[in-house]
Amino acid sequence: MSSKRYSAIGLVNPKSPTNVGGVMRAAGCYEAEDVFYTGKRYALAASNGNSQYNTDTQAASEIIALTGVESLIDAVEPDVSIVCVDLVEGAIPLPSFEHPEKALYIFGPEDGTINQQLINRADAVVYVPTVGCMNLAASVNVLLYDRLSKSNAMIIGDDLIRSSRDKNNRIKVKRSFNFPK
Repeated sequence: MSSKRYSAIGLVNPKSPTNVGGVMRAAGCYEAEDVFYTGKRYALAASNGNSQYNTDTQAASEIIALTGVESLIDAVEPDVSIVCVDLVEGAIPLPSFEHPEKALYIFGPEDGTINQQLINRADAVVYVPTVGCMNLAASVNVLLYDRLSKSNAMIIGDDLIRSSRDKNNRIKVKRSFNFPK
């Protein structure tokens, strides 16, 4: 594997095709390279057609592989850091976390948690400070946004807006706003 930045998402036995579709959309928005999942629940739930992508309205699944694997850790190269993201005691709050250059971010199932063996194997365990528990896709969005916002790769401005917005959005701000920098 090259020395460039790399990010992937690992999902532990996800159950909801809607959430997996939301994860795929987040992966596309924040340029994650891969999405892996374990377990049988997702494949069974998604076997009813393309329902898993009903929330992937940006068609990220056409560019980013969604791959079922036996082991999330074995799915990536040895130089990729394993980062578990879950509400577990002793975890690092996301605002304080420094993201590794190469990371597989592992998220637990919607109705459970990451098992102790994966937590023990992780290079880091982080949590998103919230009051209550966010759903899977929301958690992935927040984590990937945090990674991007803390990197030097964050592009800000009208070029980013033009490349990211929906084709039906051509609105422009007509006055200046002065915000502290």
